[in-house]
Order: sequence, then structure tokens, then C-alpha cells
Amino acid sequence: MAWTEDRVEILTKLWTEGLSASQIAKKLGGVTRNAVIGKVHRLGLSGRAKPSRPKTVSKSRSTTKRVAAKPRVPRKKAAPVRQEPPAPPPIEAKPLPNGEFATILTIRDHMCKWPIGDPAASDFRFCGRRVKASEPYCEAHCSVAYQPSRRRGSGPKALPPRQKTRYIT
Repeated sequence: MAWTEDRVEILTKLWTEGLSASQIAKKLGGVTRNAVIGKVHRLGLSGRAKPSRPKTVSKSRSTTKRVAAKPRVPRKKAAPVRQEPPAPPPIEAKPLPNGEFATILTIRDHMCKWPIGDPAASDFRFCGRRVKASEPYCEAHCSVAYQPSRRRGSGPKALPPRQKTRYIT
């Protein structure tokens, strides 16, 4: 379908009357809504003179006088103050009875395995304090290593919902 001068004139007239692109397409026939929108854009037609859907006038329910009520002032909810526990002070390594510190060669099951220092440095060592049964760290390092879990969907710092894991086979 070609845009003849007559069809362009009809399109311009209907557009300024406030008809929608779908309504114009139906009236013109043989053209889609998107074709009408594209032609309006290429012609550079301005906005409509009136809206495509006329506003409906609502009838008032009663004609009696109303007493003005006090304006409501929305309450501002105070943001809950979230107190983060203070960071524990760094715990120094405990020297072994012989005066040395626990290293990878001297660490045992009953000793805290919290690393202290840079593993590439010569002064790297482990905490070495006594641990509870089946725990890898002493009580102080357990409190740092194991944080309480945050529930999903509760609070501003809640974790996002987990996405389904897809495995490639």
C-alpha cells in the first residue's frame, strides 16, 4: 500500500481530531497501526489537539455541604536502628609451651587453625588456642568465622532469593 496524498491528508485530519493509531488504521483500511505511527512520525505531526479518549464527567453523589475534616499528616516511620556488634579486637597467636607458635608442622586437632599473617611470609602462624570438640577454631575465632544467617525477604539487607541452579550435562 502506498501513501497517496489523499490518504496522507485523511491521516493528518484524523490525527489532529484525536483518533488513535488503531482507529485511523481501521478507517484507512489496508494499513497497520504501526504503519500509521511510522507515517505520523515521518510527517512530524505534533501531539493531538484533544485526547483520544474523552474524559468522562463524574456526577457528584450528593449535593449536601461537607464539613472539612482536619488534614491528615502522614506519620514518618522511624527507620529501625540496626546496631552492628563491634568488631572483636584482633587475637594474637598463643605461643606453644616450648615458646614457639603453631605452624603448619606443629598444628594439632585440639588447636585453633585460624591463620594469622601472610602465608608467604616467614612469620606466618596459626592461633593455636584450645578448641571445643569438632570445631576448627577457638571460641573467639568461631564468633568471627560463623555469622548468624540473615533470613531471606526480611529487612533492608536481606539476601536476594536464590536462583535455580542449572547444571550442564
